[in-house]
Amino acid sequence: MRIHVVMMAAAGLGLSAMPALAQATLKDAFKNRLLVGVAVRPHQFTGANATQAALIANQFNSITPENVMKWDALQPRENEFHFEQADRYVDFGTRNGMFTIGHTLVWHSQVPGWLFKDAAGNPVDRETLLARMKKHIQTVVGRYKGRVKGWDVVNEALEEDGTLRQSPWLKIIGEDYLAKAFQFAHEADPAAQLYYNDYGIEGGKKRDGAIALLKKLKAAGVPVTGVGIQDHVSLTWPPATMLDETITAFGQAGLKVMITELDVDVLPARGHNTSADVSRNEAADPALNPYTNGLPANVQEALARRYAELFAVYLKHPGVVTRVTLWGLCDGESWLNDWPIRGRTSHPLLFDRACKPKPAFQALVAPRR
Repeated sequence: MRIHVVMMAAAGLGLSAMPALAQATLKDAFKNRLLVGVAVRPHQFTGANATQAALIANQFNSITPENVMKWDALQPRENEFHFEQADRYVDFGTRNGMFTIGHTLVWHSQVPGWLFKDAAGNPVDRETLLARMKKHIQTVVGRYKGRVKGWDVVNEALEEDGTLRQSPWLKIIGEDYLAKAFQFAHEADPAAQLYYNDYGIEGGKKRDGAIALLKKLKAAGVPVTGVGIQDHVSLTWPPATMLDETITAFGQAGLKVMITELDVDVLPARGHNTSADVSRNEAADPALNPYTNGLPANVQEALARRYAELFAVYLKHPGVVTRVTLWGLCDGESWLNDWPIRGRTSHPLLFDRACKPKPAFQALVAPRR
């Protein structure tokens, strides 16, 4: 990676004149600076789509599973673990020498109905839920000890105002459920990196809440390696200065920073909302889906400048920002096609619907000229 090229791109200089870089790779462009990862789906890591599998192996040196390691996929019924897909995911990462991530151990969403209830359908007590958490975490982390290098241990535990989310985990166990989750994961694999992961923590009260929470956990000796800033962003939010300040603040708190779910939404929205809560569901409106026939050249250029701007910020923090993961490989498979409005045609990633590199990709891998 040549930082001056990124800064040129961020300033809007000559993206259309950049050469087609068919042989350039993201992992080589950022070698010795950042791991560059991608969220993957079963048809990619099983080889069902050999073209996409080859593209992932060629371009990236880290992977994260979109869904196959979430609780409802791994343990849909109590004490009944389904590891086939997760095993194949980890095998893919191992074969290709990738830094393999586990996502995610404790979350309020995508959990099976039995988790928080007893046989009569009533909420379980603290001791029962702690035992279930411990068994799940230690079974899963223990199975992949030494192969999965980092875990999103707790996901999205904060409300928009920076207070703890009123999830069943908090209501049944109490605030120490976070510390317990990290403890159980560390016991299962003491060498694994352990992360807290969240959206919307690039600024404001939620960022302040995340910093306070993580400082408190670290002061108590909880083995937190770092924080995952999801970075589901738009063309204008967060401003580069805000993101820079946030990474600085987390670094000063003694935390590594991972950009864990990066995508850039180019579609118009109803007002300003930084929430990436999966439960959001808005009504369709053709005015909010303007690029059904492809992305216009001026928007392609804006997207390229935005990606260049973001990576320029990440590179300002060597040793703090250690990994950037794109949340999806190609535009056609992005979750933003169905969130927060179903059926839209979204264009948030580095590869288009045919999995061909976009100008944004070229802005990141362009060599020194």
